[in-house]
Amino acid sequence: MKVVVTGGAGHIGTYLVPMFVNAGWDVVSITRREPRPYEWDPAWNRVETVFMDRSTESDFACKVAAMDPDVVVDLINFDISESKKMVEALRDSTCTHYLYCGSIWEHGRAMMLPSNGEALSREPMCAYGKDKLASENYLLDEWRHTGFPVTVVMPGQISGPGWDIIGPWGTINMKPFQKIASGECVELPNFGMETLHHVHGSDVAQVFFRAATHREAALGQTFHATSGTAITLYGYVKLLADFFGTDPQIKYLGWDEFKGLLDSEEQVEHAFLHLARSGYYSIDKERDLLGYQPKFTNVETIKLAVQSYVDRGLITVK
Repeated sequence: MKVVVTGGAGHIGTYLVPMFVNAGWDVVSITRREPRPYEWDPAWNRVETVFMDRSTESDFACKVAAMDPDVVVDLINFDISESKKMVEALRDSTCTHYLYCGSIWEHGRAMMLPSNGEALSREPMCAYGKDKLASENYLLDEWRHTGFPVTVVMPGQISGPGWDIIGPWGTINMKPFQKIASGECVELPNFGMETLHHVHGSDVAQVFFRAATHREAALGQTFHATSGTAITLYGYVKLLADFFGTDPQIKYLGWDEFKGLLDSEEQVEHAFLHLARSGYYSIDKERDLLGYQPKFTNVETIKLAVQSYVDRGLITVK
């Protein structure tokens, strides 16, 4: 089998490309620049790398189809117009399975937790989530009406060593990590009960890989690529205090006061979107249909990422 992976050297491709290679697939990795995977694997020596930039290649989809893939894993599709181009280019090609990378941000606020992906109504809170949902709806309509062979995978908060992960303030900010490591009081919004759902990049890759290798079960389906668990902001602080060997000290602030701690309006928006959604996503269907079993819990993933911060000197430990 031949698979083409767009964005092959990124957060997900770092782990997904070696999975395919080690399973005996012929792999073409499309990337904009010289690949530098987050974690090196000798399998990369057996990968065909093609340099293409989707934003500047008007015939990107046609070039992918011309590679005669059996499977296309599209990790860098952020616009419904690109989804339409891929469908048209792949419809009469050798491709028998198109795996689209959606996003948990398609969900918006949940009415019931955990979210199972089958909600009757989803209301994304940002342009990114709205476009991902529009692509999902379009692609699944194509599956239902024309038989276009699609599967949608929705990653959660991709994390792990080498990543800047979402911290206890709901955004990428080193201050709360350092405060906890130094034994200082850390502020949290409201009652600290909003949730975050870190998932290791290799487990996101596992969902894509299992969908590709369980084609009949995966066709026409949407899947969560998450750890199946979530952590409260309060629990996050307790976890970090235990990690650093400090006493957890927490001060609770209302949102208007709390957002003044953040470095920019962009961070305020980022934190709001994460915390207002407070995701927690079921992986029951993924286990049942694909045999998915996360290798890392969300807690293990957070610890690996924080240890990477320490190893790189980004957090000073007493």
